[in-house]
Amino acid sequence: MRNTGFTLIELIIVMFIATLIFGLSSVLFTNMLPSAKLDSTAKKISATIRHARSLAKISGEIKTITFDMDSKIFGIEDANYEDIPSDINIKIIDPIAGDLTSGKYSLTVNTTGGIEGGMIALWNKKKTIHIKIDPIVGAVVVK
Repeated sequence: MRNTGFTLIELIIVMFIATLIFGLSSVLFTNMLPSAKLDSTAKKISATIRHARSLAKISGEIKTITFDMDSKIFGIEDANYEDIPSDINIKIIDPIAGDLTSGKYSLTVNTTGGIEGGMIALWNKKKTIHIKIDPIVGAVVVK
């Protein structure tokens, strides 16, 4: 009669390889999470700017986007504000006021689609993203 099944050595080797794969994959996913959070926040900010630009052109009213860097929130005035995660830093690079890392800052969106304000820099421990705004056309570029 022939014995079927696996030997103890074979089972130990398979369990070792499975544990090794799961251990490495969890490290990779853990490192990707902060980067994904930063990308998501940059996309939310650029979408908010584009939305404010559309609202200003449609309604014919000037719209203001406020960034409160101390409370880590941003949004269109008189609308909902979004949170900036605590592990993400924000800096506004204004052509007149310089680099701002605290306080409140406002981007003004004109009815023609032009935006008055500076560049927005977001960063965490591993990555930096710049949101550049064309002041005349109002185009938003995330780099």
